[in-house]
Amino acid sequence: MDDVFKALADPSRRLLLDSLNARNGQSLRELCAGLDMARQSVSKHLAILEEANLITAVWRGREKLHYLNAAPISDIAQRWINQYHRARVDALADLKQALEGTIVDPSEFVYTTYIRTTPQQLWRALTEPAFTRRYWGAGMTFESDWTIGSLVTVTAADGTVYSDPDQVVLEADPYRRLSYTWHQVSARSTAAPDATAHIEPRSKVAFEIEDLGQMVKLTVVHDGFEAGSGVLEGVSSGWPKVLSALKTLLETGDTL
Repeated sequence: MDDVFKALADPSRRLLLDSLNARNGQSLRELCAGLDMARQSVSKHLAILEEANLITAVWRGREKLHYLNAAPISDIAQRWINQYHRARVDALADLKQALEGTIVDPSEFVYTTYIRTTPQQLWRALTEPAFTRRYWGAGMTFESDWTIGSLVTVTAADGTVYSDPDQVVLEADPYRRLSYTWHQVSARSTAAPDATAHIEPRSKVAFEIEDLGQMVKLTVVHDGFEAGSGVLEGVSSGWPKVLSALKTLLETGDTL
């Protein structure tokens, strides 16, 4: 947490975060264009923000895109803001956003967290029903043989099964990377904010696992959304909760 506060203390770095908050997924060139700063200075600030886990960098071909990462801010909120009146804080935040205008719609969701576990144990948590039902809020299980092209079946706590031929594994590199098309969403699903979400084109979620020794870096990239996607709105608020519960389960054995 000290690294986060140190990174946030610099006004130039706060400007970079504001820029990504307004339009996520910018390249170094795009970030430099919006600030009166030398390219080298922006690169150094981005490196500090990335080290503090306040941003996540994802390569798209030869281009490196930067995304605001909510995990450390969420940790600060849980550690400090929860001690005060949450409803009052949320009301002030909503008012501030309403007065300042609407943030531009993102086209994908990117989130990075660090978990004290092993790549093997994290892989099990992502692929075994006995794990998924413990940290998914709806008690969902994900079942597949996790080979490329195989069907992924999702079963809700009430026994409802979400499955179709297009719901398949796209990439499966054990302990390193897993990707699949996102499960069918209905109005009853916690991932969908409205009843029309199920008619949207199928999106894709990818889990990138990096072994750092005593902990594992997990980056989740959920993309493939159409403009104004209701599903993206839902997963953007849902994934942080799911990943926080996953982290708690793997580090303590308990659920949130």
